[in-house]
Amino acid sequence: MQRGNLSAVSEFVFVGLSDAPEIRLLLFVLFLLIYLATMAGNITLLIAISTDSHLHSPMYFFLGNLSLLDLLCPTITVPKMLGALLLEHKEISFSGCLFQHFSLIAVVGTEIFLLAVMAYDRYMAVCHPLRYPSIVSMKLCAQLALGTWATGLLNSLLHTSLVFTLSFCGPNRIQQYYCDLPPMLALSCSSTHSTELVILVVAGVLGSGACMVTVVSYICILLEILARMSPGIWHRAFSTCGSHLAVVCLFYGTTICTYVRPSSTYSPHWDRVVSMLYGMLTPLLNPIIYSLRNKEVKCALQRVISQVRRALTRQENLAQSPPSAG
Repeated sequence: MQRGNLSAVSEFVFVGLSDAPEIRLLLFVLFLLIYLATMAGNITLLIAISTDSHLHSPMYFFLGNLSLLDLLCPTITVPKMLGALLLEHKEISFSGCLFQHFSLIAVVGTEIFLLAVMAYDRYMAVCHPLRYPSIVSMKLCAQLALGTWATGLLNSLLHTSLVFTLSFCGPNRIQQYYCDLPPMLALSCSSTHSTELVILVVAGVLGSGACMVTVVSYICILLEILARMSPGIWHRAFSTCGSHLAVVCLFYGTTICTYVRPSSTYSPHWDRVVSMLYGMLTPLLNPIIYSLRNKEVKCALQRVISQVRRALTRQENLAQSPPSAG
């Protein structure tokens, strides 16, 4: 079926951001600083993980994947929002909206599955420390990471195909700063009941499955700690799992509030606040949480910063040294 037969809308318009010029400029500066800080934090973490041999382990391999997702998530939405704030270019084409929606759902879905894999990794490290190196090999890590990305992409393909085969024949003003699932369903002029049901069932099964793996992993970790009760075990367990648990609570809480509910409960103002939490603040906070709570990451970041400083000092010395006679 041709896209023209499905939709009379050729573009969508983002609304909801302030129309006052001084407020738009303030929001532009604020969101730009958050975006740049997010890029800097996650890129620095990726460099540390890839260059420091102390971080070449399964836990940090998965953390590198998480940092990559945290780079992609705001990059999908924030540049368009910044353009709307600064240049007032609030329109997005139908195909551009489709691509943005697909990319965002893929990244969010992949992160949900990745957090479950990371919880399983922490379970194996705490509950089976002697068998951990032989079971959680780098080959298994690569397979698990590939599985999370593939599942996220397939889940997004299903969501996007269900949403964008609906008819959009009337209003085209999206009450959001990007093409998200709830406002797109609210704009459709065809019945969305069956689409919502399929999306809710798929998201419920996959999301609850990933959440169950995470919860069961941490229950087993807690039971293992209670069974041992050796001196310092609480501190060791918290240093191992605390960062991941904080990220899980932050990410799962905001995404469940956004996606696991019917569109009849859609509230534009509340959804914009919640979506900014997982779309902008969570990617910003993730590298901070991991670097503050993890001594190995802090040491690796200090080594990276020291190497950069030494390289800059050498370049400065070379630039200031007089040319050789000749």
